[in-house]
Parts: sequence; structure tokens; C-alpha cells
Amino acid sequence: MSNRSQIQTSDALNETQLMLLRLFSRKMDETETNEIRDLLINHLNQKLQRELDIVISEKGYTQKDFDEILNNSQRTPKQ
Repeated sequence: MSNRSQIQTSDALNETQLMLLRLFSRKMDETETNEIRDLLINHLNQKLQRELDIVISEKGYTQKDFDEILNNSQRTPKQ
């Protein structure tokens, strides 16, 4: 069985994951691998930041709110 048919029959991977496996099924050096990893991390970071900005705007959070959260520990002190 070829790698391609194994990839296509996997139930654990979604279509995007399968596409990425097919796209990068060639040999790559460490530099290229790191560049691709960084590209994907940056993409996901930008998406997360946009979602976070929306939530912050919808909830009306301000810098003061974040400062209060940081300064007021939600944990109970150790006894």
C-alpha cells in the first residue's frame, strides 16, 4: 500500500491535514521545516489574536480590567 493511499484512508485526519501531508511529502532540510513551522504558527497566532480582539471588544474589557485580574489572584492562598 502506498503512502498516498494510507493518507487518504485515515479517519483521524481532516481534509486540511491530509492536504498538508500531500503538499509536504517531499524531503526537506531543517531550515525549510522550521520556516514552514514558523509560517503556520504565525498564521494561527494571527487568527487567535483576531478572535481575542473580538471577544475583548464584545465584553468591553479595558486595560484596567486586565490589570485587576493580574493583581487579584483567583487562587486561594496555601495554608
